Amino acid sequence: MKLVIVTAVEQFQKDVLKLFKKANIENFSSSEIDGYKNGTSLLMASNWFSGEKGSNESSLFFSFTEDENIDALFHLIKEFNTNLETNNPLKAIVVPIEKFI
Repeated sequence: MKLVIVTAVEQFQKDVLKLFKKANIENFSSSEIDGYKNGTSLLMASNWFSGEKGSNESSLFFSFTEDENIDALFHLIKEFNTNLETNNPLKAIVVPIEKFI
């Protein structure tokens, strides 16, 4: 068993849910998060409203699942990312679980 974590901008939330289903990952959790990218000094200097939030609304999904489901999910995510027209690919990582109760 491993922990898989996926992040996506809000507009891809439904797509991630479909990918989890196709990968046979039925039990998972999600949370809304704010995603940030470091801006260049030129972009930061052009921000007239210093109190303006510089983040993207994003989602974080995670699941404790088996290797074969993770392999399927990674294949689906790679395929999804190759067809994107934006600069916001889905990101995924896997964390091994040493112990669990």
